[in-house]
Amino acid sequence: MKYSYYPGCTLKNKAEDLDAYARVSAKALGFELEEIEEWQCCGGVYPLGTDEIATKLASVRALNDAKEKGRELVTLCSACHHVLKRVNDDMKNVENIRTKANNYMDLKEPYAGETTVLHFLEVLRDRIGWDTLKEKVTNPLKGKKIGAYYGCLLLRPGKIMAFDDPENPKIMEDFIRAIGAEPVIYPYRNECCGGYISLKEKELSRGMCEKIEDSAEGFGADMLITACPLCMYNLNKNSRTDLPVYYFTELLAEALGVKDEVKKQ
Repeated sequence: MKYSYYPGCTLKNKAEDLDAYARVSAKALGFELEEIEEWQCCGGVYPLGTDEIATKLASVRALNDAKEKGRELVTLCSACHHVLKRVNDDMKNVENIRTKANNYMDLKEPYAGETTVLHFLEVLRDRIGWDTLKEKVTNPLKGKKIGAYYGCLLLRPGKIMAFDDPENPKIMEDFIRAIGAEPVIYPYRNECCGGYISLKEKELSRGMCEKIEDSAEGFGADMLITACPLCMYNLNKNSRTDLPVYYFTELLAEALGVKDEVKKQ
C-alpha cells in the first residue's frame, strides 16, 4: 500500500530522524510513504480570515497531488495535519473559498476536497489495526509508563478534525498499549502547552508546560510522547521539569526493531 506523504518543514528540515523513523516503521508494517514532489510549507497555522486564500494554496496543491495519484494523504505533524484537514474541509464545503482557490491554480480539473487526509496514527488505527501492530512488535516496551500528550491541534475543532473524542481521546493510549508499554491517563493530556506563544510569552508558556508535566509525573508517567514537533520542543526546552518527551515515531521504530536502521542511513 502506498500513501502520498506530506512531511512538513520541521520534520523534514529540523528533525529528520523523526521523519526517518516513520518511513522505516511504515516499511516494517507493509506500507510506503511516498513524499509529494515539490511540496510547500502549509504555513503551520490555519488562516481564519474568510478572504484569506493565498496561504491555503500550498495545502490545496498537496491535496490535489494526492487526488491525481488516487491516494490518501498522510502527515506526521499535528500542525500540518490540522491545516491540511481544515483547508480540505473548506474546499469541500465552502463554495467561495473553493472557487477562489481553484481560480488561482492551473489544475487539470477543479479540486473540491476529494482527498482523505490521515495522520500517521490514524493509518495505524484505521488501516493497519492495533492487533496487526502488536503482532509486528519485536521489542515491546515493557515496563515503560508513558503519558500521551495530545495538545490542541489533533483534536480541535472536533467535527472537522474527526480524529478522536476531543475531551477523552484514546488513540495514543491504544498506540502505547500496542507497542507493549503502559499508558498513563492524566488530566492535562489535551491542554495547550503554549507552543505558539513560547517566544513572546516564555514564562506563561513555561508555566503551561510545567502543569502538563507535573500532572503526568503525578500520575506515574516515566515519559511523554507527542505527535507535534512544536509541542515536543516546547515541553523539552521550555520547562523546569526533567520528564523526557519523545516523538511517537521514535518509540514505534524502537518497538518494531528498526530504529537502528535510521542511524545507518
